[in-house]
Amino acid sequence: MRFRTLIPLVGLFAFVLLGASASAVAQSASFAVSENGKSVGTASFSFTSKPTGLDSTSVVRVDMQGLSYALSKTEELSPSNGLLHVQLSAIINNSAVSVVAKPDAAQFLLNISANGRSSTTRLDGHDRVVFLPDFDPGALETLLSLAASNNNRDLWAIIPKQAGSIAPIQLATYPDEQGTLDGKPVAVHHMVATISGAPTDLFSGPENQLLQAELPQQGFALVRNGFVLTPPSKPLAPPPAPPAAAPTQ
Repeated sequence: MRFRTLIPLVGLFAFVLLGASASAVAQSASFAVSENGKSVGTASFSFTSKPTGLDSTSVVRVDMQGLSYALSKTEELSPSNGLLHVQLSAIINNSAVSVVAKPDAAQFLLNISANGRSSTTRLDGHDRVVFLPDFDPGALETLLSLAASNNNRDLWAIIPKQAGSIAPIQLATYPDEQGTLDGKPVAVHHMVATISGAPTDLFSGPENQLLQAELPQQGFALVRNGFVLTPPSKPLAPPPAPPAAAPTQ
């Protein structure tokens, strides 16, 4: 795993919690969520095309010490992957959170309900925006599609933390790598998306499909079922501690 500037998981409630590309049309995929190589959950997405654009769904389950997290998100996207409507429901450590987001004139309107309280936030509007909760492979797939169709430029992320915020996405392209998908060799594109100073390593296939993401939280990754990056970018688990030196006489 690549370890960079980190966003702590503490206060994840705050995560409120957080032309169409062929890769995003009528496809689905499932992922393992891991921490330092240990499975801690699952995630999946599905895209369905329709005459007016795309319907997108994401489901995430993470269960580990200190974090019980369940996410369900549905989106309506335009033919060019523009954000039209989002509805998110989550349960984070037994606290229920819901978010509804949609464009409103020249802004994005977020209605947030958490811990029995409701709030409304208006964010600056942008044409190329991704609604980006943690551990959401569907959001990252949409980001890849927007990046491919817009030359990696003028991309923004809505971060559903606290009252919600919007931030630019800076993309950097790295040399291609190699891997296998369902046992077959596959060329792997590598990009790093930096949002509010926090980088996410994105690995995608020849059809722009998300294969793996190394997340801002230390040691966390999403890995598509059947995909293996060869060699791994970093050891998936910390190496064992060296044996203590024998005492000298």
